[in-house]
Amino acid sequence: MFEHIDKKKERLDENRPLPKYTLKSLREKLLLEWTYNTNAIEGNTLTINETKVVLEGITVGGKTLREHLEVINHRDAIKYVEELVQKDEAFSEWQIKNLHRLVLKGIDDDYAGVYRDQQVFISGAKHVPPAPFLIKEEMEQLMGWYEQADTKKLHPVTRGAMLHAVFVGIHPFIDGNGRTSRLLLNLELMKDGFPPIVIKVENRIAYYEALDKAHTEKDYNDFIKLVMDEVEDSLDLYLSTI
Repeated sequence: MFEHIDKKKERLDENRPLPKYTLKSLREKLLLEWTYNTNAIEGNTLTINETKVVLEGITVGGKTLREHLEVINHRDAIKYVEELVQKDEAFSEWQIKNLHRLVLKGIDDDYAGVYRDQQVFISGAKHVPPAPFLIKEEMEQLMGWYEQADTKKLHPVTRGAMLHAVFVGIHPFIDGNGRTSRLLLNLELMKDGFPPIVIKVENRIAYYEALDKAHTEKDYNDFIKLVMDEVEDSLDLYLSTI
């Protein structure tokens, strides 16, 4: 299933390190597209060019403070993910809460990095997230699953996709679960040397449907395939510079 992806990654690895300024431009391109798309999926109305302007420190007229903060916060969260990858720190709930704290900083500080104490529902989904009193236990189960030897043996794409899907199914936070889950997915991929991926806003319906299928039927195949396609896109981008 992953042979063609693994071959592309092998080719990329053989040509590493990439030139300094090539890497810099790739990072800037993906940071912009990742930030724009992840926020657009959640309803942020900034265009990709407006997102670029906000990342450069300029305010866009007619847009809300929240929309501006979502861009700045996501940039800071990506920096945190990059730091975790460089330090090779063991995955932990503390990291998840720190990521979420960055995502909601200045937007909802009372709930930034804090598990929810209220029931929530996912708009348009059949799946209903667990009650608040179950969150601690379900997050412990998620971390336990991650630490299992069998999980470590999974292909990084499968492991990252399942981490994203299970996490967002638990929906442990009041807000910002989608952004956090996509950051976790890329954290997992980047740890294994894959470039970050962008779940594109134009694929939002397929993305939501694949997640709902994973949550209601425990069938992760559609979601893993969607992630695999985006991984290939990112590998192709990097390989185009060689």
